[in-house]
Amino acid sequence: MTRYRALAISTSYWKPNSDYTEKIIAAIQGKVEDGDFVVVSEKAISTALGNMVDESRVKSGLMAKVLASLWMRLFWGYPLGIICGFGQRLLRRIRGYPLESGSYHKQVALQYAGIWQALLFGSEGGIDGSNLAYSYVSLPLENADVLAWKIREQIRQKLQKNVCLLIADTDKTYKFRNFFFTPRPRPLRGIHSFGGVFTYVAGRVLGLKKSSTPLSVVGCNLKAAEALKITNIADKTRGAGSGATVWDMAARFHVKVDAVTWEMLSAIRHKPIVIVRRMR
Repeated sequence: MTRYRALAISTSYWKPNSDYTEKIIAAIQGKVEDGDFVVVSEKAISTALGNMVDESRVKSGLMAKVLASLWMRLFWGYPLGIICGFGQRLLRRIRGYPLESGSYHKQVALQYAGIWQALLFGSEGGIDGSNLAYSYVSLPLENADVLAWKIREQIRQKLQKNVCLLIADTDKTYKFRNFFFTPRPRPLRGIHSFGGVFTYVAGRVLGLKKSSTPLSVVGCNLKAAEALKITNIADKTRGAGSGATVWDMAARFHVKVDAVTWEMLSAIRHKPIVIVRRMR
């Protein structure tokens, strides 16, 4: 059995318009070796690129309002949340799902990800508001492979290190025997994306083994199974940053969910990069 060692790299917060490639190179210099896996958070890259939406500027339609009120509070707050094994704290939060800001969020989910993703209770289509200020949410990357190649090439040129570069998301991929599937759009080849809310509920109810989701792998030939193992190791090593959910993030700073500032986020250390190494 292959064994791995992982090191989470702390950096300053990557605000919009940050030069994330230079931050990655500075952070891993002297720590990375040839053949290492460098796993980078998709959300951190999206934030640095400004690939976001300010939900306070969104106008919600009737469907979004129904999703925020009836669907979230009644269905996810009770039967769906219970059968998916949510804890009591999360269930209470969902039962008190904010109607106005929640409808804005569901409108964004409908617009960018579609109805089957909008029916999820969170991270719809890879849209996520945790570790972001005010009413911003990050959108999923549409060109993860291109960005991964650029980062890897800069590491090769400036550090003279040949690494395997992975971009990953914390949204879960589930395993059924040798079949990998996720509700998350555009995962790594070999992982099947379909079903939206149905895929998520099935994975949770069946208690299937789950891992964070690799979106791109460049610089090495990895099958989906090992890529999932590496991104899962990275996810566990990294931790949740300012919080696993927007509620956790707000609770950490003792403010409302839309009152977290860039300065608050910048005051804590973040770990958007993890170096994973095969043990010899």
